[in-house]
Amino acid sequence: MAKTNPLQFVQQVRSETSKVVWPNRRETLLTTAMVFLLSAVAATFFFLVDQIIRLGLEAFISLAS
Repeated sequence: MAKTNPLQFVQQVRSETSKVVWPNRRETLLTTAMVFLLSAVAATFFFLVDQIIRLGLEAFISLAS
């Protein structure tokens, strides 16, 4: 692997960074809102599943004792 000096490295990094397509404000806000929304949906789903399992186990234990 060829070694580059620090100046060439910095030039290559700047060149690659200029190729990055950064999201605009609207895209950032939209993806942030989607993350919060999907997190809330997942939390609600797991809460409901947990409650159903708890009720089932409580019913099973009360029948067994």
